[in-house]
Amino acid sequence: MDRLTNTVRPYAWGSTTAIPELLGTEPTGEPQAEMWMGAHPGAPSRTDRGAGPVSLADVIAADPERELGPDAVRAFGPRLPFLLKLLAAGSPLSLQVHPDLDQAKEGYADEERRGVPLDAPHRNYKDANHKPELICALTPFEGLCGFRHPAETAALLEALGVGGLKPYADILRAAPADAALREVLTAVLSADQAETAETVEQAAAAARRLATEDGPYADACAAYAAIAHHYPGDPGVLAAMLLNHVRLQPGEALFLGAGIPHAYLGGLGVELMANSDNVLRCGLTPKHVDVPELLRVVRFEPRDAGVLRPEDATASGEEVYGTPTDEFRLSRFVLAPGGAPRTLDGRSPQILLCTAGTATLRSGTDTAMTLAPGESAFVRAGERVELTGEGTLFRATLVA
Repeated sequence: MDRLTNTVRPYAWGSTTAIPELLGTEPTGEPQAEMWMGAHPGAPSRTDRGAGPVSLADVIAADPERELGPDAVRAFGPRLPFLLKLLAAGSPLSLQVHPDLDQAKEGYADEERRGVPLDAPHRNYKDANHKPELICALTPFEGLCGFRHPAETAALLEALGVGGLKPYADILRAAPADAALREVLTAVLSADQAETAETVEQAAAAARRLATEDGPYADACAAYAAIAHHYPGDPGVLAAMLLNHVRLQPGEALFLGAGIPHAYLGGLGVELMANSDNVLRCGLTPKHVDVPELLRVVRFEPRDAGVLRPEDATASGEEVYGTPTDEFRLSRFVLAPGGAPRTLDGRSPQILLCTAGTATLRSGTDTAMTLAPGESAFVRAGERVELTGEGTLFRATLVA
């Protein structure tokens, strides 16, 4: 086992307090948005193997089959295929989608062929991998996820009573669902931003009004008003109104597959994703928005937000968040004092993260490690671990 030292990323949207409170450290006054646990080259975790700190990426690169296991290397190559994070949103993130695997490979190869620098602001594909992701709430967590049914969105837009939104409501009521969503999103993102800004401001004012009323749209409108406050005049505010608004309670989760538009608005959560940087933005950002490529990737399918709750999957009390991806599997243990040790099989590499109380890991007879909130460990493939303690531990590994 390796205790991990992890990097906190100071993105502007991050909370200044949520991660420090979990870690028991003093806030710096600067945003602390994400703490990364894994071997991503952008901020690999560090271990104490050898004479001094060494990155987990280097540990794995030195002997991939020993660290990851031959099955994982065969399936995903000589790298850890997932990245675990603590994510603390103090303000809304950009509205975004992720490509599927074929789209990522095609888009990456095309930009490489055209010589687009990896750090170019207009570059869409940083790698050739897809980026399914799962967010599990540690505190009440708010977000947007997937297209609401067009007729329901039309009713919302009509309730706002803004003239500039009427054409969109008419399209959403008249056309088949997929065509209507495509046409409206295209129109919103392709319109002249200066001309759209007035409609955005009027819609934001109407949303603030509906948020104070006891109606079916109050919660969603409060979220849209908050988004407009952070991104005044941004057409992404109108795009956000096409999506399901969702509030997660601690322990609940969302899975974001390819092509599903989404945005995180606020709260602290555990995020697990495939090891990729591929993001296509729809708005709520000063960064590049490639509308044609975005429209190629988005899945124009109305759906429920799809809140996930953990299911007991093993006799050891492991609670699993089921997802349709092979690169990762997230589960949770809620540990009680005096309970029997939980045995974690060692078929795949694992990252273990304590989020409350303490968790003690024991490998063999002499090696033990206790994790406090915010502390994590890497367990290489083939190493069996016994788990005891009083608290909550999340486990990131591969699908068996």
